Amino acid sequence: MRVAAPGSLLDPGNRHDPQPFHRLLRGRFPLVHDEPFGAWLVSRYADVRAVLTDPRFVPPAPGPVPPHADACRAALASVRDRVAAALLAGVERTAHVLASRLASRREADLVAEFCQWLPAAAAVAALGLPYEDTARVHAWCRTGLDHLGGLRPGLDAYLRPHIARRRAHPGDDLLSVLCAAGPGGDPLPDEAVTRLAGTVLGAAGDTTARALACFLANLLDHPHQLDLVRARPELTGAAWAESLRRDPPLQIVARRTLEPVGPIPEGATVACLLGAAGRDPARFADPDRYDLFRADPGDLALGSGAHHCPGAVPARLTAEAGLRALLTVLPGLRRAPGPRPRPEGLVSRSPRTLPVCPR
Repeated sequence: MRVAAPGSLLDPGNRHDPQPFHRLLRGRFPLVHDEPFGAWLVSRYADVRAVLTDPRFVPPAPGPVPPHADACRAALASVRDRVAAALLAGVERTAHVLASRLASRREADLVAEFCQWLPAAAAVAALGLPYEDTARVHAWCRTGLDHLGGLRPGLDAYLRPHIARRRAHPGDDLLSVLCAAGPGGDPLPDEAVTRLAGTVLGAAGDTTARALACFLANLLDHPHQLDLVRARPELTGAAWAESLRRDPPLQIVARRTLEPVGPIPEGATVACLLGAAGRDPARFADPDRYDLFRADPGDLALGSGAHHCPGAVPARLTAEAGLRALLTVLPGLRRAPGPRPRPEGLVSRSPRTLPVCPR
């Protein structure tokens, strides 16, 4: 029997603050059908994790497997360390440039002037693409790429000449690494390289920018914990994981059933409420508190199981290197006086602005 939800995710107010509705769902309606939203809602941590790891639940529209998919996976695995090193170098250079631009300012908006630009600009630097093309690539990253390397035709056409130049004159940039990353020492075809580059750029899109904004907001809202990270940089990874738990940039992940599962029929959409699961008191003590010393913050925010997001590692590198640059260049960084803008959004959620005093 289908149980109706006591309201809907689409009700006014949930975009502003979904936590009261999340608490109601976790407590009384852990599996419920939201008719206006068009999905079954799963809100408890254990249930969300079960859905994300159960092969009976798949992404709603996975689409056809792209050509050379197996070769791309093998190529990435063979050069994983070189990819990570190139990405980290790109993030570090770009973060220092962006932070330095704020150093003389009395006030700045970290969302507009740092978070929204760092992921895409760092990917451009890592791939060795021209700096003057950053704005164009940034627009592609934010509006049309997915984490599987899906490409807009314009981006594909843009990358092909750069790939040809790297094949003729390889360098030490990430695009050169990808061009030479074929299985058995044979280079990958151009189509595979464009997809791999698209995967890198797809990981530099809106979700990573939102995650970075949530991360910086959490630390700035908790100055004592920010001081701890300043003094002990090895705590940065824990601070990032705790931010993903408390304020995941992607609040809802959809799955589709391949067969009936309990009361859920075959072909139904299931909405995994990551924002609710991350604050489940059955899993986390004092779940609304931001605590970088939390022993086990979980790992749901960027996917779990077979569909774990390949953008998780680039996002973490971006956040950790970005914070290091900010604290190095702007040692007095703090929240600007005045009202603190709240996070906004239903499916994707993060602060729209983050006013700070850089000095």
